[in-house]
Amino acid sequence: MTGDHKGRHPYEDIIHLQHHVSGNRMQMSVHDRAAQFSPFAALTGFDGAIKETARLTDQRIELDETAKAILDEKLRIIQEQSGRQLEVEILYFQPDESKQGGAYISAKGIVKKIDAYGRIVAMLDGTRIPIEEIVDITDISGEMFQAVDGFAE
Repeated sequence: MTGDHKGRHPYEDIIHLQHHVSGNRMQMSVHDRAAQFSPFAALTGFDGAIKETARLTDQRIELDETAKAILDEKLRIIQEQSGRQLEVEILYFQPDESKQGGAYISAKGIVKKIDAYGRIVAMLDGTRIPIEEIVDITDISGEMFQAVDGFAE
């Protein structure tokens, strides 16, 4: 306190006045007021880095030789039945581009082509699935894989 106020609060004369409201302009929302200061954030991009670090990824499952043989047989059957255009569901692993791990994705549709040299399954809708990333193939119609003896879905 300064000597001029003699024990009083320095803003005592205005502290209890009503808040000024402009008659000419609309009151700005809290969101808009905060946005005025966002370019001055000290850690620009920090929120994105935290979200990326917190984003969970799955680990790739390594298939054993039996599972690989079953997948190869299913791919062979799909190739043989390609003219019938039966719908399948393919579960595959998609590696993450930014960090270790990835995500399991399920693609449903009709297989257009199996490229043995490029190791790609091309779906009719344009989806391209690397064969080495396939975890399982399910016959949606239930017709395609039942014809093979010993093949249990």
